[in-house]
Amino acid sequence: MKYRSRAEIVSMILDSVSSGATKTKIMYKAYLSYTQLKEYLAYMEANELISYEEGVQIYRITEKGRKLMHLYEEIGDMVSQTSDDRLVKMVI
Repeated sequence: MKYRSRAEIVSMILDSVSSGATKTKIMYKAYLSYTQLKEYLAYMEANELISYEEGVQIYRITEKGRKLMHLYEEIGDMVSQTSDDRLVKMVI
């Protein structure tokens, strides 16, 4: 697997908790070790990107997390459009 940035990993976690997820489900969807998962979840909870529901032991995305995920997707779209534009110019 290629090197992933912290932003990409956070985005993958946000995507996996968008409909609620346990630690195990997040760990497998984001391809993280348990140690890495604990660090990211603590970081994301501290920054109010996700919340934890104690009774059902599920993590959920917060409104702030949804905004971040949306912005990350927009930036990705812009970057890929720029790359596509350069490729078209090189071909022409």
